Amino acid sequence: MSAPVPTLRDLESWSHAGTALAVFGHPVGHSLSPPMHNAALAGLARTDPRFARWKYFRFEIHPDDLPRALELAHARNFHGINLTVPHKIIAFDRVTEIDPAARPVGAVNTLLRTATGWHGFNTDGYGLATAVHETLDRDLGRTDVILLGAGGAARGAAVECLQRHCTSLWIANRTRETLEALLARLGPLAGSRTLQGFVPGGPPDALPGNALVINATSAGLRPGDPAPIDLAWLPRPAAVYDMIYNPARTPLLKQAEALGLRCANGLSMLVHQGAKSLEIWSGIPAARTAPSMQAAALAALGS
Repeated sequence: MSAPVPTLRDLESWSHAGTALAVFGHPVGHSLSPPMHNAALAGLARTDPRFARWKYFRFEIHPDDLPRALELAHARNFHGINLTVPHKIIAFDRVTEIDPAARPVGAVNTLLRTATGWHGFNTDGYGLATAVHETLDRDLGRTDVILLGAGGAARGAAVECLQRHCTSLWIANRTRETLEALLARLGPLAGSRTLQGFVPGGPPDALPGNALVINATSAGLRPGDPAPIDLAWLPRPAAVYDMIYNPARTPLLKQAEALGLRCANGLSMLVHQGAKSLEIWSGIPAARTAPSMQAAALAALGS
């Protein structure tokens, strides 16, 4: 039987003799971040004694309790915090400093302790760009992107694509109101580049072929979920990246395979955003710790 996940009450009396890191989420019991980070830290400690007493924890924190949890973590000298849904947006206005790259996203997933408070970063964009390059040999820049979804994950992906100067960005979402709100937010960042939205059932005639399709929706997480879009409706894409990593083969990826398209799931994004977080906290380049994180994530999924 697995140990219970610590909560806000445990944080109130928390103590750790070494350097403490943690992930706050709701829910958080499924998170692969602890095994990933602790494997990377153990690897670093074998050659660098500075990391011998570093440890990564997880805490189940209700959204209403996040402000108090951040105060307690700072008071208890946590060196860094990762945030998962739904905390990334909530924390944005509760940190003392925001990394410039995270401002357009409006969300933070990595916090670094400073003397006066928390410094917020967002490593999701780096994770996506690195994962797409590694698994699909594609760059977000200088390519047409078809992004599925208009929620928080999609917003981060859209900002990263535009910041890396994608050729065009097409966003599909079933709810028109949410789609229009995201397009309005992204407009100033897009400049003169094509930025268009559409409903999945009716792709526009101008939709480009040879595009990179990125799924930032939750469609595919649960058994019986339909794919977020029928890939056969699109001009033949170049590749498909699904941010979902469990299950490893979603309906979207199964269709991509059937159509002979290059495709990959989101495990690589999870790994690279985590490695970038550890780089912010430790100064160790993300590329150095990503392999051990990948191995630990695969082992945890296998178990």
